[in-house]
Formats: sequence, structure tokens, C-alpha cells
Amino acid sequence: MAAFTYRAVDSLGQAQRGVIEASSPLAARRSLRDRNLVPIAVAATAGDAPAGRLPQRRARVGAKALAVVTRQLATLVGTDIRIEEALRLVAAGASPAIAELLLNVRGGILDGRSFAAALGEHPAAFPEFYRASVAAGETSGRLDKVLAHLADFVEKRQRAASRLQLALLYPALLAGVSLTMMTLLLIYVVPDIVRVFVSRGAALPLLTRLLIGLSGFVTTYGVVVALAAVAVGLVARRWLAVAANRLRCDRLLATTRPFAAISRQVNAARFAGSLATLVESDVPLVDAIPTAAAVTPNRYIRAQAVDVAARVREGTTLNRAMTEAGVFPPMLIAIVASGEASGRLGPVLTRAAADLQRDLDTTIAALMGLIEPAVLLVMGGIVLLMVLSILLPIISLNNLAGM
Repeated sequence: MAAFTYRAVDSLGQAQRGVIEASSPLAARRSLRDRNLVPIAVAATAGDAPAGRLPQRRARVGAKALAVVTRQLATLVGTDIRIEEALRLVAAGASPAIAELLLNVRGGILDGRSFAAALGEHPAAFPEFYRASVAAGETSGRLDKVLAHLADFVEKRQRAASRLQLALLYPALLAGVSLTMMTLLLIYVVPDIVRVFVSRGAALPLLTRLLIGLSGFVTTYGVVVALAAVAVGLVARRWLAVAANRLRCDRLLATTRPFAAISRQVNAARFAGSLATLVESDVPLVDAIPTAAAVTPNRYIRAQAVDVAARVREGTTLNRAMTEAGVFPPMLIAIVASGEASGRLGPVLTRAAADLQRDLDTTIAALMGLIEPAVLLVMGGIVLLMVLSILLPIISLNNLAGM
């Protein structure tokens, strides 16, 4: 079975689009006619490219959509519905893009592959730790519990990312609008005011002369500066795309104050949460550590985590290997040591991840609370300087007129 996208017309002449599951394009057209639809175009989806062509496996799923899909699958599988039927039911109520992806995964299962192997055909949509957890759940016969645990983890990550985006939205919007208004003032308003002052022959204060110079620079070179900024951004993006350069940048963030503390906390929370999910899913620790490291954002800390996996494979305890890595918070190492001693590493890691995420949320909330007034103060200060630079010459002209 495979998924096909289609365009068709119903009995009222209205266009219909969607995804249908069938064994072949001919069967897909037949199924559409059974639904009283006239097929116009039927095409295999990206995951079902014909033989001789490499399939395009770049389908992506947003964090929110992945959380919703995982929760729905966990609920259905928890009621003893087979995974292939659960995928079909979730796809029936999903958007066309998500439905296409899920039906491709279902087609892989119907072709004889495991659920984890079918997910592995779409690595951009399903992260490595996700696929590893599913594989462990299938092996242990606890897929329903693994999916429920994964749903909790993905939802927590999605909520944290949403909170951060919402917290940054207002300061970014305020700064963008303020800079746009100031640029328009410098280009269109300040030159007219300058002509009035020059025609009166008044001696202009230093602040006003600086504003006039800035206005002339923005008017003359503003477009050049904007294009240069875009070029610098593109060059920086290309530079960071090189693995060695990105590693240097991440190492700087992980080892240099004041960035080191927050960077290590963010990565430790992500590493501990992923490792807890994998360990709770019965993934062997030596396999779980590199998989959890793969979803750690900072590449330098990721490399240290991979070294931790190598040390554990050699027989070193996890807490000692993490201590020698030098990039994990002492609190996390102490909790891991306690979990290893008690033989309850999974639950302990889950609690540690929750504590780290809570501390991280508190730190981010404090920083966001400082950013908003800082943006207001900076923008307000700039506007005040602009107003003063315009008012000072006017006051001087009025004083001369009154003498």
C-alpha cells in the first residue's frame, strides 16, 4: 500500500484535493470513482517514488504537529488498536501534508517493515531519539507506554519553545516598529527641518549636527548598509554551515562567560530529557546516550556527550564520565550518581530533566523580564535624543527672536 495525492471533482463540480491510500495509481483512481469523485490527477507522494529514482525524504513535521500526532497514536494504541490502523485513523483527521506522511509510514508497515523502520524512512520528520524509543517499545512489547511517554516529552518541549517565542515576540515587534519609524523620520522629516534651520542661519547645537549627519548617512547609504547587512548574514550562515566553524562557535558559547551557564543549562535539560525518555523505554544505556546526544543543540556539548557514551561502553560509570566531560551541571551529575546507586536511573533522570527545565524556565522568564524594559529604555532614549536635537535649535531661535 502507498499514499497518493489527488485532485478530483465531485458531483457538484467542486474541486477536491487530498491524500488517498491504494496499491497503485489505477487502484487510487478506482477508489476515487467509488467515492463519486472524478479524478483529474493522481500522483505518488514523495516517500513512494517510482523505482529508479531516489525518494525525497525531506518531509518535516513541526513540534506542535508531532506532539499532537504522538498523543493521538498513544491514545489509540493504548486501546489495543493496531499501529497501522491507528496511523490510518490519525491521518484521516490530519492536514494533507501530515496525512501523506502518516500514510507513507503505514504503507511501510503494511509492506512488512517495523514501525521504527517505517519512521526511519522520514528522518527529517521523526528525530533519532523518537525512532529509537519506538524501536525499543516494539522490542519490549510496551509500544503504548513508550508512545505515551514520548507524547509527554514532545509536548513539554513544544510548550517550552512556544513560551520562549511568545516572550520574544513583543520586544522584537517593539524594536522593529521603533527602528522603522526612526528610519522614516531620518529620511523624510529631518531634512525638511534642517532646511528651515539653515535658512534662518542659526548656529546648530552638537546634538542637532549629529542628527543631521546621521540623517544624511541614512539617506545616502541606507540601502547600501541594508544590502551589506543581508550579505553579511548570508556569509555568516554559509560559514556556520561548515561543521568545523559551527563547532568553534558552539565551543565558544559553552565555555565563555556569560553564555556558558545558560548554554550548558539548555543543553543539559535537553540531554537529560531525551536520555530519560530512552532509558524509560528500555533502550540500553550505551545506545541511549549517543542517541540523546544527537538531539543536543550545542555541537561541542554533543561531542562531549558522545565521548561519555564511549567511556560508559568501556565500563566507566555514567556519573564519572559526565564529570570528566566538564560540560554538565553538578546537580545533574549528583542526581545521576544517586540514580545509578539506587538502580532507578530512568525515574531519576526524568525528575532531573523536570528540575532542569523548571530552572531554565525561571532563568528565561527573568531574562525576558529584563529584555522588555531594556528595549523600552533604549528606544525611548533614542527618541528623546531625536526630539531634543530638533527642539534645541527651535528654542535657540525663539530666544534670538525675543532679544
